[in-house]
Amino acid sequence: MKYQASVFIAGNLLLLSLAQAAPAPVGIVIHGGAGTISRESMTPAQQKAYESTLKHAVDQGFQILAQGGSSLDAVSAAVVILEDSPLFNAGKGAVYTYEGTHELDAAIMRGDNRAAGAVAGVKTVKNPIKLARAVMEHSEHVLLTGSGAEQFAKMQQLELVDNRYFDTEFRYQALQKALKALTKTPHQANLRLSPLFPLEWNFGTVGAVAIDKDGLLSAATSTGGMTAKRFGRVGDAPLIGAGTFADNHSCAVSATGHGEFFIRYQVAGDICARVRYQGKKASVAADEVMQELKGVGGLGGVIVVDQQGALSWHLNTEGMYRAKREQGKEAEIAIFKD
Repeated sequence: MKYQASVFIAGNLLLLSLAQAAPAPVGIVIHGGAGTISRESMTPAQQKAYESTLKHAVDQGFQILAQGGSSLDAVSAAVVILEDSPLFNAGKGAVYTYEGTHELDAAIMRGDNRAAGAVAGVKTVKNPIKLARAVMEHSEHVLLTGSGAEQFAKMQQLELVDNRYFDTEFRYQALQKALKALTKTPHQANLRLSPLFPLEWNFGTVGAVAIDKDGLLSAATSTGGMTAKRFGRVGDAPLIGAGTFADNHSCAVSATGHGEFFIRYQVAGDICARVRYQGKKASVAADEVMQELKGVGGLGGVIVVDQQGALSWHLNTEGMYRAKREQGKEAEIAIFKD
């Protein structure tokens, strides 16, 4: 009897050891911004272009994971592809400021030791997400801004471009319409929250979250901010805990939306806190936070991966450009809410 008991215990210990040694299920989720996205307002050619770029980005990120690479490399690679596309409000497709230039923000974070790097208000860095990662890995700081961030980019020998590289005609037309609308009120905030100001002028972001074979969670976010922003405005994307967060004990989150609300309600950090301290599933926590945010006027969406590798997305708008891929499955791509 004692022999059988010892064998039973030893067997259970072996199974536990094997379970602990087993690689985590790898997976990645990406987004390209949320907003008033409807089938009626999008041509088949536009839809195909968005879906093709989303698939390329998520497949590239997943390929890194499938080959044993880190989630940090996966989210970086996916976000670079989205930054290089003129379709999204980040990098090449960044919106215009009130003055007619471009100011870009980005952040990246890893969940094991909560190391993070972020930049805000950069004007000549081709891929802000690369600079954010350099801040995390090659400096003692978390957030660098403006000219100082660009000086650091030069030291890191990152690719720099003229600010006009980020110009696109449809973003320029959006700026002209926004400027015209803004002349009708002395207070921008009142107008930006009114039905007269299209939601897509207030936000637009790209991002990625992933889990690798070692269970490392990572999150990355990059944005051009809001159309016609002024006075060096910085949104939620580069703020750790607001638009970007990763913690191996809970989840990783990248957000897109009206940044002021995501900052005030600490959206990314709140989702992960509910997972860690309330024991909720990440998908449940994210749904709760996004619905609560909508109740106070905050619109947008989030992508999430938890410590078990469950991938999800959550939005309280008409649509969000998004894609995900997990082990044993092809990429899933979606744009509209339903």
